[in-house]
Amino acid sequence: MQAKTVWQFGSSDPNNTESLAAIRQWWAGLNGQRINWRQRLLPGTADASSLNWEPQRFDETFVLTDPELRGITLYWKKADAAEEKGTTVDRLELDSLRQQLYIFPKSQKELVIRIELPDLVYQTLNVQAYQCHYLAETQTLIVRDDLQHLEVRVSLTPEILAQLKPQLP
Repeated sequence: MQAKTVWQFGSSDPNNTESLAAIRQWWAGLNGQRINWRQRLLPGTADASSLNWEPQRFDETFVLTDPELRGITLYWKKADAAEEKGTTVDRLELDSLRQQLYIFPKSQKELVIRIELPDLVYQTLNVQAYQCHYLAETQTLIVRDDLQHLEVRVSLTPEILAQLKPQLP
């Protein structure tokens, strides 16, 4: 899974269309879900993810309905309102791992909006460990599931390794 998907208006990136399609699908998948809507001023060339995203006075949490991307405009409604709202975008950045969408409006270049799910949901991967190895020199645990032809490598920090050791029989 790609961690970050970026779409930019007018970009010549050959993946731009695919990126927009992936973001469209993610946006539509928010229908009926509670989201956090946060807006911040973007100073200069700062990276949006580095801003202070702690809750502030005008941030909102609400149930999003009818999210749709038509052309380069994101449309949505709040569950308790009939009025459709829309934002025409210049750039979209989807962080799939954190389930956050950064929206850079076309009309307000100094503004960034972050949409996120209030409760981050982790993907679960079930593995039947048929083989297990520990590489001490890199502090890496390797678990192999022969039926799924899957290998999972977990890099362990010294702190995590210390927490894990007492839990092992």
